[in-house]
Amino acid sequence: MNIHVRGRNIQVTPALKDYVDKRLSKLDKYADNYGFGDAQVIMKVEKDSHTIEVTVPIGGMILRGEETTGDMYSSVDLVVEKLEKQVNRYKGKLTRRNKLQNDVPVDGMPGDEQEHPKILRNKRFNIKPMPVEEAILQMNLLGHTFFVFSNAETEQVNVIYKRKDGNYGLIEPEA
Repeated sequence: MNIHVRGRNIQVTPALKDYVDKRLSKLDKYADNYGFGDAQVIMKVEKDSHTIEVTVPIGGMILRGEETTGDMYSSVDLVVEKLEKQVNRYKGKLTRRNKLQNDVPVDGMPGDEQEHPKILRNKRFNIKPMPVEEAILQMNLLGHTFFVFSNAETEQVNVIYKRKDGNYGLIEPEA
């Protein structure tokens, strides 16, 4: 896995880059089975907060982890732990899917049925073209954490969502 490290408000020293490479190389043990793409690492420093964001494509999905602490090395350690948990969860899903496709129960006991997530509700609605600001207003009025809408400027379906930090994110399709 190739690792690309960038810094914002921080000079990425060779020691820091080597530490990130060493810690993320723990994920290489999964690379043979799942095919990792290039990892993108962004380090940011704002006042006393050291944040690291890591994005790794894996078998058509994306692993993403973000951690903030008072020390960049601690942030690196925490984000690697988070990514390992995500890989294990992904690995478990693939294992269950393969076993289900082979008609073998997940725990290997014949006749036992495992509960799997189900779609409990299907919702259809008309998508009205609107600017991003109106979509944010609609989302907040509905009390939702995300909102699907047709962007009036780009004429494409977008998703606006509320982030944990109180700001908003916008998901746009890529051509």
